[in-house]
Formats: sequence, structure tokens, C-alpha cells
Amino acid sequence: MLRQHAVQGSNCSTMADNKAKSTKPANKTPPKSPSDPAKERAAKRLSYDSNSSHEGAMAGEISALEEAFRKFAIHGDTRATGKEMHGKNWSKLCKDCHVIDGKNVTITDVDIVFSKIKGKSSRTITFEQFKEALQELSKKRFKDKSDEEAVQEIHKLIEGKVPIISGVTKAISSPTVSRLTDTSKFTGSHKERFDPSGKGKGKAGREDLVDASGYVSGYKHAGTYDHKVQGSKRSHAHTGGRF
Repeated sequence: MLRQHAVQGSNCSTMADNKAKSTKPANKTPPKSPSDPAKERAAKRLSYDSNSSHEGAMAGEISALEEAFRKFAIHGDTRATGKEMHGKNWSKLCKDCHVIDGKNVTITDVDIVFSKIKGKSSRTITFEQFKEALQELSKKRFKDKSDEEAVQEIHKLIEGKVPIISGVTKAISSPTVSRLTDTSKFTGSHKERFDPSGKGKGKAGREDLVDASGYVSGYKHAGTYDHKVQGSKRSHAHTGGRF
């Protein structure tokens, strides 16, 4: 009997615990919907496009003057970043863009302004220093204009310009190359491909062409037979066949 009462008591307590658990408020927070890869990619693309458009706007803010500065700054130097310009490239820019006119502005003026603008221990100038240097030169280059107009005019000379590549690369001749290209020293089948002047014979130098003219090879008067026969016929017709 005691065992039976104990079992009944445990069953009652279990039922009470189940009722208590069932009375707890249910979690009303809706489960998160599974992420849509297509939507995520679209959101990322939208974010990327907005960033790209922002970067494009920033790039668009780079003036034609700064673009020219960068192109001249990296000219001839594969390690250059375009943020700084050496004195050599500065002089080339002033020459190629006709800042140097030989009258109001000379190469000496350009060198003096560069030394004045750059730092004492520096060999290059930044874009801001570049504009300062142009401002200095504009006073000499356009004396008949106001300071503001002179700066605008000198900027126009440079905007959109690129370094001028002058000179043509010359072929380096060497004894080895000269020996290999001298047709007069060719032998064997190679010699047969060129005439005494060094000009190629074309097909005649590559194949054995059959001479069907009827003349002996090397005959000096080849091709004159028909001419002689026709000449004799004309002479015979003129005399009426009388000798």
C-alpha cells in the first residue's frame, strides 16, 4: 500500500510540473526568415555602385591640370607614383607645354622657380607646390594680364597635355649582325637566292626553273632571234623580193 501511494504521489507531482510548464507564455518572437542570396548580392551591388559613383565623383574632381601633372611626374620613372615631380620632369613639362617661350620665360627661370618652391632637402615638388611655381612663372609669361588671368592662361597651356616622346630608337649595328646580313658572303643555296647587288631573286632563287627559250644558258644575245627575223622580212618586203 505504501508503495502504491508513493507511485501515485510521484505521478501527481509529474502532472503538476507538466501543467506548470504548459502555463508559461509562449515565445512570440517570429523566427528569422532564411536569408535570400539574391537579395544579399543585390544589396552588396547597390552598396558597391554607390561607393563607385562616389569614387568616380572624387576622380572627376581631379582637374585636367593635376592629371597633366601626374602624367609628367611619372614620365621616364616606373617607380614614380605621380604625387611628386622631379626637376627634370618639371623642366620637360615647361618645355613641352610651351611655358618656356624663350623670351619672357627661359629654362633658367624655370630652374630658379623650382629651386625656390621645393624644400631645402627635397628633390621634388608636390602638386600644391607645382601650382605655386606656375603662379610665379605666370607673372613673367603673361605680363600684360592680371595675376588671376595670367594664372588661368598658364594653366590652359598645361591642361590635358602629355609628355612628348621625341627621337627615334636607332638600330645598334654590330659586326655579327653585319656579317649575317651581308649577302655577298653567303654560300651554297643561300647564295643562289640573291643577285650580285644583294636583291632577292624570289621564286627563281628557290626553285630550278626550266629555260624553254631555246637558247644556251648564258648566251648573251638571247631573245634577239625574233627581232632579227622580223627585220629581215621587212627588208625583203621592201625590196619586193629582189636581191
